[in-house]
Amino acid sequence: MKKGAAAAICMAKWMVSAKKADFNGIAERFGIDPVIARIIRNRDVEGEDAIEKFLHGTTADLYDPALLKDAGKAADILCDKTGEKKKIRVIGDYDIDGVCSSYILTACLEKCGAVADVVIPHRILDGYGLNDRLIEEAAGEGVDTILTCDNGIAALSQIALAKKLGMTVIVTDHHEVPYEVQADGSRVETLPSADAVVDPKQNACPYPYKGICGAVVAYKLMEIYLGKMAGEGVLPAGEADALLQELLAFAGFATVGDVMELTDENRILVRYGLRQIGQSANPGLRALLMVNELTDRKLTGYHIGFVLGPCLNATGRLDTAQRALAMFRTKDPAEAVTIAGELKALNDSRKEMTLKGTEQAIERIESTTLKADKVLVVFLPDCHESLAGIIAGRIRERYHRPVFVLTRGEEGVKGSGRSIEAYHMYDKMSECRELYTKYGGHKLAAGVSMPEENVEPFRAFLNAHSGLTEEDLTEVIHIDVPMPMSYVTAAFVRQLSLLEPFGNGNPKPVFAQRAVRVCRGRILGKNKNVGKYRVADEAGREYDMMYFGDLEQWHAFLAAHFGQEEVGRLYSGGGSAIVVNVIYYPDINVYRGREELQMVMQNYSV
Repeated sequence: MKKGAAAAICMAKWMVSAKKADFNGIAERFGIDPVIARIIRNRDVEGEDAIEKFLHGTTADLYDPALLKDAGKAADILCDKTGEKKKIRVIGDYDIDGVCSSYILTACLEKCGAVADVVIPHRILDGYGLNDRLIEEAAGEGVDTILTCDNGIAALSQIALAKKLGMTVIVTDHHEVPYEVQADGSRVETLPSADAVVDPKQNACPYPYKGICGAVVAYKLMEIYLGKMAGEGVLPAGEADALLQELLAFAGFATVGDVMELTDENRILVRYGLRQIGQSANPGLRALLMVNELTDRKLTGYHIGFVLGPCLNATGRLDTAQRALAMFRTKDPAEAVTIAGELKALNDSRKEMTLKGTEQAIERIESTTLKADKVLVVFLPDCHESLAGIIAGRIRERYHRPVFVLTRGEEGVKGSGRSIEAYHMYDKMSECRELYTKYGGHKLAAGVSMPEENVEPFRAFLNAHSGLTEEDLTEVIHIDVPMPMSYVTAAFVRQLSLLEPFGNGNPKPVFAQRAVRVCRGRILGKNKNVGKYRVADEAGREYDMMYFGDLEQWHAFLAAHFGQEEVGRLYSGGGSAIVVNVIYYPDINVYRGREELQMVMQNYSV
C-alpha cells in the first residue's frame, strides 16, 4: 500500500454547490430536468442567452477574430508576403498545441500558394520557443518572415535579433505577457519588437475571451487571412470555408490537449472539433484514431486528453514533434498509419518512464523534509527532462500542492511546474526571476531553466513567499447535487450529455448519497484494477457501482474503518456490513447490445 494513501483520500473536503436560481423555471424554459438546470448554474452560467449558448451554441456564436489585437495587421502582412512569394517560416512548439497550431498555419498558407515551411524546436536541443540559433538559421536560409505560434511573446532578445537581421516577425501566442513591476506596484507589459503581436493576454487586446489556446489564436488569424485571400480571388470562398471547417478538428484537439477551460467559446470549439475529428478526411487524424481503436466511436474530451493527445506529446518528449506534424501533413494513408503506430509505441514507453519517475519523486518527498513544504520542488537529476511536467502533474494530484519537477540538462537544470487554483505559478515565479536563465508560463503551469546551485534558493524563496494557507492545500471536491441513486434513470443520464464536453472548467457532474451499503464485490480487469460492486440505499434498492480509482487506497480505507475481515467478506459473496457515503456519477453500461444503469464511484467517506 502507498504510504499515507488512505489518509490522503479521507482528507478531501466535500462541499455542496449551493448557488441559487429558479431551477424549475429554467427546466421548463429549456425542456431539461431541474437537476440539469442546477448543474448549469453551478458552472456560473446565468441568464437565458448564456444558457442557450451553453446548451446549443454553434460556430455562429464564436467571437469575431478581428477583435484580436494586430490580427488584421498580421493577416495583411501575410497576404502581401504570399503575393510577393517571400519565404515564410512557421516556428511552433513541441506539444499538442504547438503541433496543431503549426499545422493550421501551414495548411492555410500553402492552400493560398505561399512559400512556407515549418520548424518545431527540439525539446532538449533547443528548449521552448525561439532561440538565437533558430533565428540565425532562418536568416541564413533566406527566410523573409518568421511566424510564431504558441510561443514568441516572451522571446524579446530573439525577436530583436530577427529584426536586426532584416526579417519580418509576426507573433501568435496565448501565454502571459512578460511584465515589470513598478515602484507603485503596477505592472508594465514588455512586448517583443515584432511587426505584429497577436496574443489575447495583452492588456490592450479587446478580445472578449482570454482563455483560448495557441491553435485557436492561429485559427482566428487564418480565418482573417483566408477571407482576404478569397476576396482577392486567390481561392474560392467555398474552399476557404471548407478548410476552416476541417481545421476546427485541430483547434478543438489543441484546446483539450493544452487543458484550456471548456467554457464560453472553447466549449463550442471543442464540441464541433470533436465531431470534425471523427469525420475528418485527414490521413493522420484517421490513422491516429485507428491505431488507438477509436474509429467510429463517439469521441469525448477524455479521448483527446488521455488517449490521442498523449501520443502527440510523446513524440515531442522522447523524439521530435516534427514526426507528429508530418503525420498530419502527409497525404499518404500508409505513411500516416506508420507514423501513428510509432507515436503510440512512444507513448507506451513514456507511460513506463513516467511511472518510474513518479515513484522516485514520491520517495524523495516522503524520505526528506520536502514533505513539509507548501510548494514542492523535487530535483530528479536523472529523470528524462521531457517528463518533468507530467510527473509534476501526478505529484500535484497526490499532494494537492504546487509542484516543480527539475532535472539535470546539458546546461544547468530544467523543469516544469503544475499548480493548484489558489497559487498563481507565473506571478510567484516572477518574484524571484533573477534565479533563472529562462522561464515562462501561466497561472497553472510553467517552465524554468536555472543553474543547479539555484535549486535550493528557488525552493526556499517559493516556500517563504507562498502565501498559501492550510485551507488552500486541502483538496475540495465540489458536489453538484446531493441526489439519491433512485432518482437516476436512463433518460436522465442521456440529458447529462447536453452538458458535454467535460474537462477543465466544465467537470463531469458528480452527486452524493449518504449511507450506501456495499453488499458484495468483484475485482475485474486484466490488471485487477477495477472494482464492481452491488450496493443498496437505505430503502434496500440495489444498484451496480463501478470504481476505477486506486483499489489499494480503497481497501486500506475499508480495513481502517471496518476491519480486514469485513473486506474479505465483501469479496467472498457472503454480504458485508460496510456502509459509506459516496460521491458518484451515473452512467449507462452497454454490453452485447443491452443497456444497464450503473453508478461510478468517485470518492468515499464515513
